[in-house]
Amino acid sequence: MNAFKSAAPYKSGALLLIVLLLVVLISRHSQTVVRAWVAQETSWKTAHFMQKDSEHFQIRYSVVDGDYIKVIEDTAEDAYIKVSDLIGYEPDEKTTIIVYPDSASLAKSFGWEKDEKAMGVYWAGTIRLLSPQQWIGPSEDWPAVFVREGPVYHEFAHLLVDDITGGNYSRWFTEGIAQYVEKKITGFEFAEPVSQEYSAYTFKQMEKNFDELDQKLAYRQSLQAIEFMIDEYGEESVWKILNYLGQGYSMDDALIKSIGIDYRMLEQEFVHSLK
Repeated sequence: MNAFKSAAPYKSGALLLIVLLLVVLISRHSQTVVRAWVAQETSWKTAHFMQKDSEHFQIRYSVVDGDYIKVIEDTAEDAYIKVSDLIGYEPDEKTTIIVYPDSASLAKSFGWEKDEKAMGVYWAGTIRLLSPQQWIGPSEDWPAVFVREGPVYHEFAHLLVDDITGGNYSRWFTEGIAQYVEKKITGFEFAEPVSQEYSAYTFKQMEKNFDELDQKLAYRQSLQAIEFMIDEYGEESVWKILNYLGQGYSMDDALIKSIGIDYRMLEQEFVHSLK
């Protein structure tokens, strides 16, 4: 009994130390850990899917989407070349693309409500797409529509931002970059909000509550902010910011090192440009 009591604190202390070490390791390599976990979970959940491997992608899909995969593959490879060339970075490993046959199955993969709609989503190293047959009309030239209006270029840009920064970025920043890349390469741009008379969201609002904001306005402002930075400081400045974020710098410090102004000053300049 005494031996048990004397051993218990030691074991508890050792366990606590192990837990603390794991927390430290996970915090330092959180992106790698989350991606590995998501990849394993996704592999299990899509084990019944078919698979097509291209040079830079692993595409998983259901039988009903077999006729669409060649165009998806070609579009993904085109995105790899053009987006990587624009940003100046190529992933080290193949990227997994999962094509879901309907909105319900795509939503279920994230635990969303069934009525949640999305054409594509990037998360933790994986790109998830809604089948083209769900949003492109049968009378349309679907390959051309998929290339121009589909989510592949947008979502691949998200992946590169995540890769370069190690997950150290703000939601508005990656959404602005993804829209800018998509617009520059394919010409696609989300429709402008009906009303252009609105007060700009603060960057703090965009960082903390992006999904609670008016989505059309939040996305539009994200693109406007990136385009403002590029117009004023050059496109290369944005890619430099990504690299500084990847080195662990805060957004404030990354801005100072790349364009010479801090976050507060950038916001002031940007808001003034909207007037």
